Amino acid sequence: MVRMDTIPLEMQSEESAIRFRDCFSVRYIQSAALLCRLGYQIEKVPRDPEPSQEVLLRHEVFILNSVLSTVAFLESTINELFADAADDAYFFADEKTEVLLRTIREKWRNGKNFDRAPMISKYQKILAIAGQPPFSEDEPAFSNVRELIGIRNHLMHYKREWVVVRKTGSAGPGEETMSEKFAKHLGKKFATNPFAAQNLPFFPDQCLGHGCAEWAIVNSIIFTDEFFRRLGLPVPYEGVKDELGTR
Repeated sequence: MVRMDTIPLEMQSEESAIRFRDCFSVRYIQSAALLCRLGYQIEKVPRDPEPSQEVLLRHEVFILNSVLSTVAFLESTINELFADAADDAYFFADEKTEVLLRTIREKWRNGKNFDRAPMISKYQKILAIAGQPPFSEDEPAFSNVRELIGIRNHLMHYKREWVVVRKTGSAGPGEETMSEKFAKHLGKKFATNPFAAQNLPFFPDQCLGHGCAEWAIVNSIIFTDEFFRRLGLPVPYEGVKDELGTR
């Protein structure tokens, strides 16, 4: 199955053009994995004295953008699937695939409605349209992806708030901060950033290390693997899976 709309070269003339459909989801997950590996290399190099500010900045850049690229992969993946269905752009597909994509196109005709839907809801609704069971709320990959999207949303729509450093065992006054909310849900899911001092808030300081970037990539791939398995479709990143190592 080829996700491409191309006129054969032998049919081209000087005035004609080749049309093709790019697959940015693959670029995003490749970028996320590469950035994750670069962050890992910085964390694992022994240093005495402490790493310089330049090294710390490079580490932050790699990890932060690995996490953002991973969520961009999730969003591009579902958007590309819908776009191919809406545009009837799956070529050389088998009959079963064509029927599935035609069903998606017919049952979700309003493209604007699709664009406005939350990302996780797009995955769930496509499964429902295909007559497949949606992800349950307590499936680890689903809940982890939902938490990951929460991190991305907070970073992309960031609003400044007071940073509260509480003594161990003390709830302290005031409302729960975003850092405390993230710590409650994510604190035991992955190794924290080794460059963050223990007295710094969980988010972003302790959260954004290689452990978080690796957790994001691994769970996103588990999630999309299962999504395409339920649909009976090949994953669009099958050809680059050996490039998605995180260390």
